[in-house]
Parts: sequence; structure tokens; C-alpha cells
Amino acid sequence: MSEFFESIWHGEGVGDGGDLEEALQAYLVVKPEDGDWVEACAAEGADPVVERFASFEAYLDNADPLEAIAVTPTMITNALALLPS
Repeated sequence: MSEFFESIWHGEGVGDGGDLEEALQAYLVVKPEDGDWVEACAAEGADPVVERFASFEAYLDNADPLEAIAVTPTMITNALALLPS
């Protein structure tokens, strides 16, 4: 079984992935219109975080995440830069 990651934005899941990079790329769905991730991440309540689960099955079973990874604007922009344009 492989790990599973869920991306959280303003307390809600906005996407997921089989690895951290893929989960960070899920933030594309909440990309700010002006592209300013620093401001967007600093907005009250944004609190971007990626939760890491032991497996997809653990996530589906509502298991507690193994850890919560605090997400920085740089992490998001680096991951999004890897997406094909």
C-alpha cells in the first residue's frame, strides 16, 4: 500500500494525490486570479496544509492523518510549474 495525500484550503479538501507533488498541484483549483500565492496563503483562514495518510484505504476509512504538512506559497508555485502548460 502506498501513501495518500489530501490538500486542504480554508479547512476544506480541494484535491488529493498519490504523492506530495501531485497533492500540491491540486491547489490549481483555487489559484488566485492575480497569481499571488503569497497573499492567497496569508489570507485569514487559508491555512494550506497537506494531510498524509498511510494509504488511500486509510483515507477512505476516515483514519487520522499520519501528519499534516504545512504548505508554503513556494511549495505550491514549484509544484504548479511542473504541470504542462
